[in-house]
Amino acid sequence: MKIESQLSKTECHSSAYTLSDMEIFIFPELFHALVLANIMSPEIWKWRDDPWFAKIENKSFTYRINRVKQYIMDHFVFNLDLDTWGLTGKAKEMARFDGFIDRESLRQSNALFGYEGDRYYFDMDIRRHFGLDKYTDEMIPYWKTETVEAMTAFRRKEGYSTGAGECVSLSSLYAAAMFIVGRIPLEKIFLIATPLHSQNFIAEGDGILTNNRRIVTKTMWYNGTELSAKARRAVENEKITIVSHISGYIHTLYEKATIDPQEYRKFRKKLCEFLTTEFTFEIFTNFLRTKNQFWDCFQYRHLRNNKECYIELRTIFSYEHSSKNKFTGGGRKALFDEIDARDFYFTPKEHKIVINDFEEYLNKNHHLSFDEKKEYFIDHILPERCSHMRDMFDEMRGFIHTVPRLPDSEKEFVALPPLGIDVAQTREEIIVRIDEMAAVNEFAELARFAFRRMDCLPWTPFVKAAVERNPVCVEGLKHKTIDEAFAIINSFADDSIYGENRLAQPDEVWNFGCGDGMEKVFVLAAHVHSVCNGVPFRISAGGGKAELLTGDRTYTFASAKNLEKRLTVAGGTITEEE
Repeated sequence: MKIESQLSKTECHSSAYTLSDMEIFIFPELFHALVLANIMSPEIWKWRDDPWFAKIENKSFTYRINRVKQYIMDHFVFNLDLDTWGLTGKAKEMARFDGFIDRESLRQSNALFGYEGDRYYFDMDIRRHFGLDKYTDEMIPYWKTETVEAMTAFRRKEGYSTGAGECVSLSSLYAAAMFIVGRIPLEKIFLIATPLHSQNFIAEGDGILTNNRRIVTKTMWYNGTELSAKARRAVENEKITIVSHISGYIHTLYEKATIDPQEYRKFRKKLCEFLTTEFTFEIFTNFLRTKNQFWDCFQYRHLRNNKECYIELRTIFSYEHSSKNKFTGGGRKALFDEIDARDFYFTPKEHKIVINDFEEYLNKNHHLSFDEKKEYFIDHILPERCSHMRDMFDEMRGFIHTVPRLPDSEKEFVALPPLGIDVAQTREEIIVRIDEMAAVNEFAELARFAFRRMDCLPWTPFVKAAVERNPVCVEGLKHKTIDEAFAIINSFADDSIYGENRLAQPDEVWNFGCGDGMEKVFVLAAHVHSVCNGVPFRISAGGGKAELLTGDRTYTFASAKNLEKRLTVAGGTITEEE
């Protein structure tokens, strides 16, 4: 059970600046706080002026969501590079979150602390998959979730020509973009997190899942392509640990939930409908497309030049791979026109099932249940023709009906006051509303931190995050003196990725090679905190400059931010002056 205390509050506020995957797992209220911070940002609102979205507000839901999808695909790539946000240690993070959550529960539910998912993830060796095999088992990545500003700033980073972000960043970006540009109410958008992935479910029509940069419709979910197979992995193989909605969240490990119970019931029903379809021949063929271990059981009877001939299903699928035409749907004739005559044979092979018999029966018996159809085929297909028939139908059942492992609804529901944000409001009106609700709605409160409202927030959480959880700049300056570090940091471009009086964290400055002096001073602060073993230092900002004072030395950066602050860092203690 998550504890509620001032310590918890401070740690949560601090986590709103670094937004690592593990922090969002411990503090699920941060998930929607990031969405709201992105909605508060001017960045996505600028998209409305792009000709790509001209008159989008007058278009259909399908048009709007596809337009947003294509824009995100064109302007952002998926990034899970371990070097971007650096590494930390399991022991360090376990100690940090001790008291917040039971250690064994954490290991069983979070990929960073020992969880490796179900059979799929064990089989693929998850540490090697993510590039962790070159480190000891004690090392884990930070995998910080980026704000829209940080995602956009990746184009400044060597090797990138567009923006970038990891899966939680992309799901948060999608949610904000669907609201701002797609005019889709936040009430229809549900963020769902598993130990290894994050997706959104949009409860409109048959439902739509976002998956990293792409979207997956119900039709796509069952089309048997490699893309849909990748999209299915998380829901098929993992528990859903968090469902977050504008009304609140529910977490698999916490006894209390803030999501509106009625909204959660609607979500469960809609998602389960999305994950269920009928056993038709098209769906059966789509299933086979993903299961090559069953291909050799089937052949297809075809009329070619008015003569009956046969072709192996494996051969059909091999032609599909390089063709725009498919065996199912309206493209079958065109696909068969592409097939070399030498791939057909005139006598059916005894050990293969003629799949036409499946097609004919399924087309005539839509009304029968899955089990009735299954038993018919098992009773009427000779076992020696396919020894895998029962296994095939067992897997087929899972393909057409996935049961999501959602957080148990037997929780103590604690209602949050409604935030009251809608698609008709302007950005300015939304910011005013979030400010008004910050005292009573935790999403609104944390959104202000994630948005970096430094002119109206306490600085201790920001400073704590800056000096304790920015390992990339610390590693980059590891063997430098303070004077050398100052010279390197001061050589960075002077522009900030955040407008107004908002501040980047040190690793954002380091990664993107730019920052206002008020941001650069915290890069130097992270270095001093790391190498000087708790020696006190003082930061002073105002009057067009930001200074770090340590011992008898003062390091000064020019600053265009209209911020004034005096604070002292001594070991783990941060003191703000009035």
